[in-house]
Amino acid sequence: MTPQEFNLLLKEFTLAAESGNGERFARCFTEDGIYHDYIYGAHHGRAEIAHMMQHLFHRDAGPDYRWEMFDPVCAGDMAYAWSLSSFSSRIEQFKDRFVVIDGMSRFRLRDGLIAEYWESVNGGVAMTQLGVAPDRMQKVFKRWSGWLRARPETQAYLNRPRALDGRAPTILPQEENP
Repeated sequence: MTPQEFNLLLKEFTLAAESGNGERFARCFTEDGIYHDYIYGAHHGRAEIAHMMQHLFHRDAGPDYRWEMFDPVCAGDMAYAWSLSSFSSRIEQFKDRFVVIDGMSRFRLRDGLIAEYWESVNGGVAMTQLGVAPDRMQKVFKRWSGWLRARPETQAYLNRPRALDGRAPTILPQEENP
């Protein structure tokens, strides 16, 4: 995918997310696409992705939900973008509390669509804005830590020797890349 094509997909992705229309949002993904949400977990296929966006996320985030992507980078089938998002909570315990989130998004692309999506955000900042109790935050952070440590890519990373221990670096500096 070209950077220009990715920018168009990214625009539709965020507009669809803001709209709350789950089917529109899911059309940004391949039929077998996966959306890894840091709150709601992984959702496989368009039907699950549509349900997550429309019936979970927009159930909890108010109609003022916004999501903008900045500084997109696309290299073939991988892309990244920095984002800001904001909303007022609809969750009764946190009703009308306003949250702004800073995040990074990673996209695996296929056939002009998103095959897999991951996000990385500081959920602690969001929970603090909501007023989540520290003991509840700790339970969530432990769950997130477990997910991170269990991922196959994390396990592979932890099992590799450090570069300082004689392994060649995984990523070479720009001037050394062919």
